[in-house]
Amino acid sequence: MDVRAQIVMAFHLDKCIGCHTCSISCKNIWSDRKGTEYMWWNNVETKPGIGYPRGWENQERYHGGWVRDGNQVRLNSVNRGGTLFSLFFQPHLPEIEDYYEPFDFDYGNLMGAPDSDDQPVAAAFSQVSGERIEQIKGSANWDDDLSGSRRYAAKDPNLPDARLVEAYDTIFMQYLPRICNHCLHPSCMASCPSRALYKRGEDGVVLVDQNVCKGWRFCVTACPYKKVYFNWQSGKAEKCIFCYPRVESGQVNACAQSCVGRIRYVGVVLYDAEQVADALLKDDPDLVEAMRALILDPADPQVREAAAKNGVSEQWLRSAQQSPIYPLVKQFRVAFPLHPEFRTFPMTWYIPALSPVLSVYGETHRVLEHGMIPDPQLLRIPAGYQARLLAGGNRHLIEEALRKLFAMRVYLRGENLGKPADPEVLKKAGLDAEGARQLYKLFALTGYHDRHVIPPQVRESQGPEERKKGAGVGIIKKSRREKR
Repeated sequence: MDVRAQIVMAFHLDKCIGCHTCSISCKNIWSDRKGTEYMWWNNVETKPGIGYPRGWENQERYHGGWVRDGNQVRLNSVNRGGTLFSLFFQPHLPEIEDYYEPFDFDYGNLMGAPDSDDQPVAAAFSQVSGERIEQIKGSANWDDDLSGSRRYAAKDPNLPDARLVEAYDTIFMQYLPRICNHCLHPSCMASCPSRALYKRGEDGVVLVDQNVCKGWRFCVTACPYKKVYFNWQSGKAEKCIFCYPRVESGQVNACAQSCVGRIRYVGVVLYDAEQVADALLKDDPDLVEAMRALILDPADPQVREAAAKNGVSEQWLRSAQQSPIYPLVKQFRVAFPLHPEFRTFPMTWYIPALSPVLSVYGETHRVLEHGMIPDPQLLRIPAGYQARLLAGGNRHLIEEALRKLFAMRVYLRGENLGKPADPEVLKKAGLDAEGARQLYKLFALTGYHDRHVIPPQVRESQGPEERKKGAGVGIIKKSRREKR
């Protein structure tokens, strides 16, 4: 085993209220400089919808991620022979219209306008060219709360049935917060000719070396989640840094710190890097299980011994045991990676949202209660939709998780009302009473320090050779920065 540590974030989609507080806190700290006006390292999308940048999930257009080619995987964006020809032109990049042309308003005109019979206005102007914008046509959350509209929902590639778009009033929207996934097998890093992107061996955070970056934008094309941005002012690539200055001191990320709905969980997982190469070759519906198999039990003595040999400190091993991520991903199997079929093995995980249920008693919509666990096919967020979004199309895994979430609610609701539910409700969902209470505690009662278990870095206690042992990503034995 080649056991390494990775810092991970999980999102409980059922609790996200779409307030964008996380996006604003990230924006204020990290991307308020010239050239970063359109960058949203953290953004919250409405689903079904086209997202930001528009249509980022459509890899037939953007050619991001990896594709399986026989007994290996290759980048979807470029091949070795085409790298030279793409140095100064990337044919599959998002255009500024796919993001939005960053704008501000001429507030000075409100105070400095000359006397006139008309009320002065604060006209919009481009922050790139400085020219006036007559009509604003987009922004980072242009389709916010509009997933029910045919104009936006119809373009979501995850909708399993086009008829749902026509009957848009039956779709129950949800929010999807997104950051850089800091993947185990990052395509952005593999695509960079200058080797400016690297994955830190101590915590798995993917960063861009601004002194090495040449601005060729291979990384922007290769990232299937479009979470690498080009700074038009500096000519460099930039991306989410997982708030590593905060994480290194044991503090939580700014987005998680400010989250109003308390939907985010941050913690450490241990994974076996030797198994990544084999996992990459699985079929799309099997990728979630392959990713879960990579994550190891932090309480296993053999795992802890192998991790210690790779330079993982005792403090990090304890944090991995206390982390909320392992129970959500591996123990209860209710969290999923975003689009595992891109084969980057993202290290952000999502707990699927529940939703009101279509009534079986006619045309109206009613929430089925009275201890009943609804059929996932009746959910207004179709199980097939969530399977395409989070499970590589494997509907069985999504339905398994949804049944557990419903069973937990039904059982605990009965206890709170003094009307205990039938234990068979839990048994059929693959839970027991203790497991239901553990999930309930994670979702509803967990305190700040239980949701966010982040050990501070202890570099001073490790020599250079010890740090090298823990470096690397996936099947790559050392981090690219150390190879240089």
